[in-house]
Amino acid sequence: MNDMTIETVNTGSFSMDYFRFGQGERTFVILPGIGVQSVMLYADSVAGQYRRFGEDHTVYVFDRRKELPETYNARDMAHDTAEVIQILGLEKVELFGASQGGVLALLIAAEHPELVHKLILGSTSAYVDDDHYQIFDKWIGLAEAGNRAELYLSFGEAVYPPKIFEQSRGLLTELSKDVTDEDLARFVIQSKAMRGIDVTGDIRKISCPTLVIGSLDDRVLGGDASIEIARQLQGQQGAVLYMYSGYGHAVYDTATDYKERLLAFLND
Repeated sequence: MNDMTIETVNTGSFSMDYFRFGQGERTFVILPGIGVQSVMLYADSVAGQYRRFGEDHTVYVFDRRKELPETYNARDMAHDTAEVIQILGLEKVELFGASQGGVLALLIAAEHPELVHKLILGSTSAYVDDDHYQIFDKWIGLAEAGNRAELYLSFGEAVYPPKIFEQSRGLLTELSKDVTDEDLARFVIQSKAMRGIDVTGDIRKISCPTLVIGSLDDRVLGGDASIEIARQLQGQQGAVLYMYSGYGHAVYDTATDYKERLLAFLND
């Protein structure tokens, strides 16, 4: 059970959970990717991983809205998240989005430049074609069939390097036992939102310093996707690209120096 307090913002039309930690004057916002279960269940773990950020920042980690419409696209997700950031009175945030969270972060930085001081796009893509959507389609089928263990294992195999996946098989199977029907329904809606994403035209609207960071062996969205975002940002002051190799889609969890690279960019 988490010791971290989960807080809720009510906008009048929807509500969104988040947690925060740290006492710093700067604001660091994390938008996670799709998970079989909510990141709120792992608040203590996330706070532990990003403990150093709390020295200079107050860190906010946002979930997706509670009342997910059956059809909920990335632009709507970004709009809702930006609204919550505004309601909380946050501005000039240092914004980090991973995977689907990276798409949301990109859109927020493009549409609300006043909110974002620095941007980090981790293991994400501005465009999801049919080939890259196939893995999401597979996950949707497993979730709709209620195959919890197979879903968790398929998810883990896709996001982690082979060695880490093999070491994690038992844990993933155990975690799958706690997956609820509501978890599966939310996972399906979020996964379907990846179909046909194309926010390439929004990249040129980004005006803040941006770090694009990924792994060449990303088997979910592809390492080329990060490289293409960085190419589109060429000429923008403060745009940086760093690519790992051998760490997989979830490089944000698997590379031991990942958080140090993020901090170096934020403190530059």
